Amino acid sequence: MIVCVCNALCEDEVRAAARNGAPCPRSAFAHLGCEPQCGTCLPFAREIIEAERESHFAVGAQAA
Repeated sequence: MIVCVCNALCEDEVRAAARNGAPCPRSAFAHLGCEPQCGTCLPFAREIIEAERESHFAVGAQAA
């Protein structure tokens, strides 16, 4: 699914950036070599990043 039309970023790319440590949309975009343009994608990108972080912490908690 496309997250950012302006930069042609898909959901998988944003998820990968989050797994690589991007804590927020702006840092995820920077990790992907771009920056937000119009900003309408930021809420969705934030949801994706938060979901990835929650998933990562849930897996870590199960392993402990």
